[in-house]
Amino acid sequence: MKIVVNGEPKEVPLGLSLQRLIEHLEIPTERVAVELNLDVVPKAKWPEVDVKEEDKLEIIHFVGGG
Repeated sequence: MKIVVNGEPKEVPLGLSLQRLIEHLEIPTERVAVELNLDVVPKAKWPEVDVKEEDKLEIIHFVGGG
């Protein structure tokens, strides 16, 4: 199915939860925030939220520094 991740079109398998999508994209889950169709999804909800055709996601990885 086709989705958009951080402004880039992506082709991903059907039937992925948000958690499985993050794993599929090989994104480390520490310090990550996900916005799905303009709504921030709490990390605890990732396994319950299904990704659908044409969804738009912003995945932000926070980097510490000093």
